[in-house]
Amino acid sequence: MGIVVSAVLAWCVPVTAGAQLKKMNDADMSKVAAQGGIYLSGDITLNENGGPLQNAYFGACTDTTKHCGARIAVQMKQNGGWLVLDDLRGKFSFQGLTIRTRKITSGFGGDGALFNRDVLEIGLPNVVQFDNVSMNIAASSTSRPTDAGFQQTDLFSVQMQGKVTMQGNLLVFPDGNP
Repeated sequence: MGIVVSAVLAWCVPVTAGAQLKKMNDADMSKVAAQGGIYLSGDITLNENGGPLQNAYFGACTDTTKHCGARIAVQMKQNGGWLVLDDLRGKFSFQGLTIRTRKITSGFGGDGALFNRDVLEIGLPNVVQFDNVSMNIAASSTSRPTDAGFQQTDLFSVQMQGKVTMQGNLLVFPDGNP
């Protein structure tokens, strides 16, 4: 019984280890494998108190009949209409979003070999917390409400509260010449 107690106590006593940093030459460094990229955690709050722009469409943020949140507009094809996330507000919290480049040389029904270039890979965090997030999803004739000929149709409104599990990667394929 004394041996068992000694063994258990030995596992409970912290052992201090010392390590010394050493310089490495180029040959030794070339043998080291590491993971490149960026690992992000944090939270983003969008227009908690409204946005700075005021006009006939946006109005004052105190006027509940007007819009004053953030706006993200994406044109799906050249000279086409715009898909819009409008009046975007709320807080997004996440841990473990990764960003790195990845070379695509295979897959995608054979198109990967033809593509043979780098893409931006965004590794989705495991859990995203949404706090009072709201937005309107709309179709618009222009990217900004201040542009000439602006017309917008709000398709539906979204409100999010709570946690969402996200898995996998989002690949961003570059197009055109930088």
